[in-house]
Amino acid sequence: MVVLLGGFAVTAFGIAPLAPDAANLPQRLVSHAVVAEDIDLQLEALAVHQLSLKRNDITRGNDTADSLLTRLGVADPVAAAFLRSDPSARKLLAGRGGKMVQASTTDNGSLIELVARYPAERSDQVKTHFTRMTVARIDGRWQTKVEVDAMSAQVRLGSGEIRSSLFAATDEAGIPDVVAAQVAEMFSTEIDFHRELRRGDTFSVVYEALTADGELVSWNEGAGRVLAAEFVNKGKTHQAVWFAGSNGRGGYFSPDGSSKRRMFLASPMEFSRVTSGFAMRFHPIQKSWRAHLGVDYGAPIGTAVRSVGEGTVDFAGWQNGYGNVVQVSHGGERSTLYAHLSRIDVKKGQRIEQGQTVGAVGMTGWTTGPHLHFEFRVKGQHKDPLQIAKASEPVPLEPGSRQQFAEVARTVKVKLELAGSLAGVRGRAE
Repeated sequence: MVVLLGGFAVTAFGIAPLAPDAANLPQRLVSHAVVAEDIDLQLEALAVHQLSLKRNDITRGNDTADSLLTRLGVADPVAAAFLRSDPSARKLLAGRGGKMVQASTTDNGSLIELVARYPAERSDQVKTHFTRMTVARIDGRWQTKVEVDAMSAQVRLGSGEIRSSLFAATDEAGIPDVVAAQVAEMFSTEIDFHRELRRGDTFSVVYEALTADGELVSWNEGAGRVLAAEFVNKGKTHQAVWFAGSNGRGGYFSPDGSSKRRMFLASPMEFSRVTSGFAMRFHPIQKSWRAHLGVDYGAPIGTAVRSVGEGTVDFAGWQNGYGNVVQVSHGGERSTLYAHLSRIDVKKGQRIEQGQTVGAVGMTGWTTGPHLHFEFRVKGQHKDPLQIAKASEPVPLEPGSRQQFAEVARTVKVKLELAGSLAGVRGRAE
């Protein structure tokens, strides 16, 4: 063996000197005179070359054809007149703002083409498709073409640190509000986002972003489902992964397969501002201190109110100071009440699902402003809804789906780690 190894050493030593020494390689200096073209000729060539400039903007609710084109850098009275007169083109400025617009112009501001993208008009397509309106000059005449196309999904990563509020942190990180609301929802039975957030808490999120022709859409449906998230609150790490089992119904689970879904939601509304919690308070109308046996949620009139659990509607109508009320029985002597509604969307005796809309926020009955008053009762006794949600039974993962879920969890864990490293927040959290 020693002899063989020695043979290899000799071979290696014999081969190495065969490589040429760079210092002995021939060198040659090549010089070439560069003559600049006449500057006047260059200017003449540039003058005849037509430039195409592009600018993007978002329509506003009070936009006119002239104001929109001015923001886009377009100086074209004929194009503006067409936008005002053409029935299809006028839809660009109709209704609410928020449409994504891109204008292509010549160097003197004449419009070449204008493309607008906004949600599809059909309700069954609004989350999956978009409308593309193209205004262009064809054969010397302005024409409008309107098409409906499917949006594409991209997986995006984001992370941030809490300094004041969740939405302020997600805004700073460039994460859409609809994603922030989903993060708050998935961890709502573990973290009270109204009272338990701390400065220095961190989060990482993996979510789907919808694009129209490669452009990230700006309307509310612009962000799709959150695929995975991690939130470090008061030093404790919470993680959730989206998974759809064989039954087609998806939900969020911890990496170990524990469901984040409970029998009762923590809130009858999507993440909102609590104006009066389950505690003693000074009654704004009766001017006295008394126990507040529910939770008040401040929100604009018309905001959807959902049932926190499946059950049967016991009452739907008017109740004195409560105004319009819906009361739902959930079995096990548990019931919920939703008061001050501006409208009622269910009927007595109706069977409803968790998350189903029962009405809308209002200010009916004895109230000083628009809000929802929500109560949770067990055997007739008022209970703190958040504590009930935290203690309620989880919905388990199907046994046959555990192996598939484990593979999904491993994949998204890598993406979560990458998301956290983007802002360097994982190191601070740990």
